[in-house]
Amino acid sequence: MNAIAIDDEPPALKIIEKFCAFSNSLDLKTTFTKPQEAIKYLKKYPVDLIFIDVQMPSCNGIDFYKSLENKPLVIFTTAFPEYAVEGFNVNAVDYLLKPYTPDRFEQAIQKALGFLKTSHTTEQQRTLTIRSNYSLCKIIVDDIELVESLDDYLTIYLVTGKKITVRMTLKSMLGQLSPSEFVRVHRSYVLALSKIEQVRNKIISIGKKKIPIGNKYEKDFFDKFLLH
Repeated sequence: MNAIAIDDEPPALKIIEKFCAFSNSLDLKTTFTKPQEAIKYLKKYPVDLIFIDVQMPSCNGIDFYKSLENKPLVIFTTAFPEYAVEGFNVNAVDYLLKPYTPDRFEQAIQKALGFLKTSHTTEQQRTLTIRSNYSLCKIIVDDIELVESLDDYLTIYLVTGKKITVRMTLKSMLGQLSPSEFVRVHRSYVLALSKIEQVRNKIISIGKKKIPIGNKYEKDFFDKFLLH
């Protein structure tokens, strides 16, 4: 598992480097004291996991992670426990409260490995692991019918009739779904192309819902729908 670490304090990075050296599961590629340099690196060299401090002079680590287009797994590190809930709201693997022990660090690494194995399941059973109501929830991608956005929350509708509510943006969710299988048809809706039953007068029938096609998304939708 490849990783990088971001912290404005070099001694904190030294600790992560030291603990990573003892882990057989992790390859720490490099570290950064400046988040902007980390962004440039990630665009060229994607990694599986990032460690990032929450409070840094130039930015907030949680906001930094939210801004990433392609999100690796994340473990937040900080001396401030009050950020823990916000960290888990962006589906963090773990939240290491400084100062942490080697055992606690390794526990976080094992959690990350578990997440990574889940995301690398077979094509027939691809899954997403997300946090809903402070619990981890594994969703089979092929079961997703549509995703509806309301403010800062999403409702994921499954073919089983189950609905899952998560605190996440529609843009973030789209980043985890295949563009050949899912399409945005409205500022509030993303649909699974294979689950669409009918399109009539710019209204899509999918499951038990009728979804309007927004003017902004009409061309992209029909381009994909006609080829699917």
